[in-house]
Amino acid sequence: MSEIDILSFGETMAMFVAEQTGDLAQVGQFHKRIAGADSNVAIGLSRLGFNVAWLSRVGNDSLGRFVVDTLTKEGLDCHHVAVDPLNPTGFQLKSREEAGADPQVEYFRRGSAASHLSIDAIHPTLLQARHLHATGIPPALSDATRALSFELMTQMRKAGRSVSFDPNLRPSLWASQAQMIREINALAALADWVLPGLGEGRLLTGFDDPEDIAAFYL
Repeated sequence: MSEIDILSFGETMAMFVAEQTGDLAQVGQFHKRIAGADSNVAIGLSRLGFNVAWLSRVGNDSLGRFVVDTLTKEGLDCHHVAVDPLNPTGFQLKSREEAGADPQVEYFRRGSAASHLSIDAIHPTLLQARHLHATGIPPALSDATRALSFELMTQMRKAGRSVSFDPNLRPSLWASQAQMIREINALAALADWVLPGLGEGRLLTGFDDPEDIAAFYL
């Protein structure tokens, strides 16, 4: 394996996008693709010419094979994507709406293979990456993936590597808003770059002004 420029990790799901508008219950045809904020960034960085290693976990199923094949074709190094023999690959259904309307999305990810990622997945080779990109989605999936997020960010900082962190808030995945804010800000404190949207920054810090939000994280 060649030198790793960037390490990223998280959950990539299969996504079934409706071919027709209307309620998902009435849709008969879907287009299959992948979905995942973490892997979207990884793919973008790969397209820019960086060697990106992807750490994840998929089920021993057709959707898992589809996810890994798609990411590999996008240039990601998937040698450290584990195949879980017991838990499935997560997926989602997404409606097709008229222009300007928000799509309906239904998630089927609880107990997914990726939610069973743990610190045991950290191979010393991965810690040689020049940079780590992390998001707030893995720590929302389970206690194990939250521990993995803290461990990876801590180890990379100790090794003198740079770390970026996108909060990517998913309130529905957390037990409470208070826990989400506490854990996300603790992770942000381990990063060199913190990348919240303005709405996320206001929720996480309690400040309204962008300069005050930036000052909070600085």
